Amino acid sequence: MEAGPVPLLASCWTVPGAAATVILHPATAVTQDYYASFAAWLAARGFNVVTYDYRGTGRSRPASLRGFDASMTDWIDGDVAAVTRWAGHRFPALPLLAVGHSVGGHAIGLSAATTRLRAGVLVASHAGASSTVRGLAERLRVRFLLRVLAPLLCALFGYMPGRRIGLGEDLPRGVMLQWAGWTALPRYFFDDPALDAARRMARVGIPLLVLGFDDDPWANPVAVDMLVSHLVNAQVERRTIDPRAAGVPAVGHMGFFRRRCEAALWPQLADWLHVQARQAGGQQEVAHGAC
Repeated sequence: MEAGPVPLLASCWTVPGAAATVILHPATAVTQDYYASFAAWLAARGFNVVTYDYRGTGRSRPASLRGFDASMTDWIDGDVAAVTRWAGHRFPALPLLAVGHSVGGHAIGLSAATTRLRAGVLVASHAGASSTVRGLAERLRVRFLLRVLAPLLCALFGYMPGRRIGLGEDLPRGVMLQWAGWTALPRYFFDDPALDAARRMARVGIPLLVLGFDDDPWANPVAVDMLVSHLVNAQVERRTIDPRAAGVPAVGHMGFFRRRCEAALWPQLADWLHVQARQAGGQQEVAHGAC
């Protein structure tokens, strides 16, 4: 599929009698491969699942990131729309649902393509102002990374070399610098007039499940509140999970999609999606095959 002139590479799990099609929007500096186990598990529970990489990342990365022009706004306005449009055309008889991790949850709230969805799940999504990060040491680490180290490395390399320093995937320069700029604002991207985030989120009117975790220093209740408070017309259900009470040693910001959460946490997300799929019109038989 393509987002304007930029090709995006996706993976698709299809099942006979699927209840719905679920699009999985990834987190920043995380590729679709990270979600493969969860996608396969979700497909085994009766959903078609589409995963993909944003432009400039994973399998959607060009030969060189130096000089590659991309921003987080491009991800939200271009890539999310392209994948949603493609999934709708590929499975026209089925409800479209989405699961967004971190910035992937932002995409559900901000993208105009959300009007095509019947429901969505936000996992560890929050307004990422650095002032809301829990714990002084982590807050100082994040500020140094995003305000000092990232601009320096982007200037030196022409992109953010995340792999070299153990911070996930490499990122296009424009993505990294826009993200860093938003984290320095008191209300994250809600203080960026060019994005107009509050107006965008106010137009969302679908059911949303918002999952947070007690041990997540970034998507903590204050930061999640800052994001979710702007979803004024959505039917929001909040769940804040204590990992240890659920029988999981840790979840944090990244752990929900790891296998250790399969038995304890994944079923509640799948159950909620099934309810939304039934309310959106029930199941229809679809052919089993590759995308």
